[in-house]
Amino acid sequence: MNNIYLIGFMGCGKSAVGRTLARKTYRRFMDTDAIIVESEGMPISQIFEEKGEAYFRQVETTTMKSLIAEKKRIVSCGGGVALRQENVDAMRAGGTIVLLTATPETILKRVENDDKRPLLQGRKTVEGITELMNSRVPFYSEAADYTVSTDDRSTEEIAKEIMNLMSLD
Repeated sequence: MNNIYLIGFMGCGKSAVGRTLARKTYRRFMDTDAIIVESEGMPISQIFEEKGEAYFRQVETTTMKSLIAEKKRIVSCGGGVALRQENVDAMRAGGTIVLLTATPETILKRVENDDKRPLLQGRKTVEGITELMNSRVPFYSEAADYTVSTDDRSTEEIAKEIMNLMSLD
């Protein structure tokens, strides 16, 4: 079995679902944002502030390419990973891509007290989230092998649906 890459907008539940899915499938959980924070020695918001988004996206791509060699992992990907075709190609080479979705209203509830998301600075409203989300949806949809909604569902329910879709026990 290859890796399962969880993609989607920030706050859609990739990390929480990924941890649950890893536990249920006896796989190791990896989070690309956590890997980047550790390798760069600073939070993502600080990377954006000090080095810029372009730098962050390049580090993200390098991280994605390094994960191709991993096997049987559940990988929670940063919200912008699917925006670069080379990242999508790396995920395809390494496994299956599952898009997690949520409405802008759900996203807002989940991130409203989180100040560590630089791309939501000044747009932490349903309208601001909708605008950013709409710009990303075509990339997410094109990359995804499967799509699973996370609105009003537990991580257990979502993980079980992914396991059923992929015929995992």
